[in-house]
Amino acid sequence: MDANILVSVLNKEFPAYTYSARVLSLVDNSKFEVYTSPICLAIAFYFAEKKSGRRKAKEKIQLLVSKIKIAESDKLTVLKASRDKFIEDFEDGLEYYAALKAGCKCILTQNTSDFYFSKVPAVTAEQFLEKYVLN
Repeated sequence: MDANILVSVLNKEFPAYTYSARVLSLVDNSKFEVYTSPICLAIAFYFAEKKSGRRKAKEKIQLLVSKIKIAESDKLTVLKASRDKFIEDFEDGLEYYAALKAGCKCILTQNTSDFYFSKVPAVTAEQFLEKYVLN
C-alpha cells in the first residue's frame, strides 16, 4: 500500500478516502494480507503530523501499525531499487522491491503511472475493490 493511500485515510482526504479506507479495512479479513513499507509509513506520518499534530499522528500510525503488515526493506532491497535503470523515483523503487520481497500480488496506489516499471499490477483502491472484493 503506497503512502498516498495511507495519507488519504489518515487525513480523510476525499474522494480517495472512501475507497482507501475500505481497502484498509481488509486488514481484518483473513482472505487478504495488507502490507506497506517503512518508507510509506514515514511519508504518511509526515503528512498526518502536518494536519493533526505530532501526538495525534503518532496515535494514528500506532493504530495502523498494529493492524497492517510491514514489508521489509533491507540492504538488498535498497540496492535493487538504486540499481534498477528503469526506476526514476527512488521511493517508488524501495516500495516496489519491498512489495516483491513480501510476495505482494499488486501495489495499491492513487498514482498507478508511478509504477510503470512494475512486474506486478499497480491499481487504485477503487480498482482493487472492483477486481478483488466486489466480484
